[in-house]
Amino acid sequence: MTKFNTFFMAGFECADHINRSGERINLLKETQHDIRVEEDYQALKDINIKTVREGICWSEVEKSPGVYDFSEVLKRIRAAEKWGIQQLWDLIHFGYPDGLFPTHPQFCNRFEKLCEAFALFYKAHAVQPLFVIPINEISFLAWHSGDVRGTVPFAINSGWDMKYHLCKAAIIGIKKLKNIDSECTVILVEPLVKIHPTEQEYHVLDMNEHQFQAMDIIAGRMCPELGGSEEFLEILGFNYYWDCQWEAGSKPLEWPEEVGNEKRTPLSDLLYKAYKRYEKPIFISETGHFGTTRALWMDEITHECIKAQKNGVDLYGICIYPATDRPDWDNLSSYCDCGIWDLDQHKNRKAYQPYIDSLLNAQELLKKQYGFLNRVADFFK
Repeated sequence: MTKFNTFFMAGFECADHINRSGERINLLKETQHDIRVEEDYQALKDINIKTVREGICWSEVEKSPGVYDFSEVLKRIRAAEKWGIQQLWDLIHFGYPDGLFPTHPQFCNRFEKLCEAFALFYKAHAVQPLFVIPINEISFLAWHSGDVRGTVPFAINSGWDMKYHLCKAAIIGIKKLKNIDSECTVILVEPLVKIHPTEQEYHVLDMNEHQFQAMDIIAGRMCPELGGSEEFLEILGFNYYWDCQWEAGSKPLEWPEEVGNEKRTPLSDLLYKAYKRYEKPIFISETGHFGTTRALWMDEITHECIKAQKNGVDLYGICIYPATDRPDWDNLSSYCDCGIWDLDQHKNRKAYQPYIDSLLNAQELLKKQYGFLNRVADFFK
């Protein structure tokens, strides 16, 4: 039986980093999920989703070094208890407090203290078991901050250095979390990609291996001096979007594909490869699409997940991301039309019904296939 309340989940956008313009963003606030959490949870429960990904927003909760205010997080915890929603908590979702970045000499120490403070706070106030994602998408964050100047420290040619230090922090943080709450479940989340070869590129195999470096380091398979361990691999999440497959040195492969000109590797094959590498339970920790093709994307993802399960993949679920629409990181006035609910100018939720219909159909399909889809864990008694 899955550890998640429901096979289908949803995530709330909680990026809180400094964008390319040097401005601090907070998408939790931009989408008003922080003040509409009960409305959002009720809407999810109405469509049989009872597990969510949330984020604490480190830049928001650490008011000064070592001083924390989790009062807003507590409101979301209480809302979850009221509506029977299970929460998976990101501690870093791309953002850090001002003046901090992965290669800063105090980064690991500050993150360890954050993990300690959050674990103690959670233990004192929550009734659900703790599920925690220490650092979301280390591979992407290392590239974004270390190679393409997307966020602090706005570096180039430094992606490996960022990845190494983020993994170092994650390992230290996991040890602290486990020391305080040995029963907490650690989830590692990384992108799932496929780089396709071209006549000019001969190192695609090596490039495709890079996506697993962070998990390998945390497992102790690489850079053993950092103290990683296979024990830290408990549940593994893989984020997958339409642009996660591309030709080396080129743009993402088209989706949907033209019949007779298919180039993409089936998602079920990518999931099988990831599962066989680690032999741990996995789930799709983020997926979704934009505009009028959201329902078509959901249909494809569902069928590929069924194929993966039939191939022996221990697949725990699918997280639709985001639950509500979100703005572009670098242009907060531009929204993406990518949520289960879109947002109007007042941030009111507007259901995108074809997406919801596709989700409900997918739930019925998996329930017929496996019979466990909505078997709720006994977390709230």
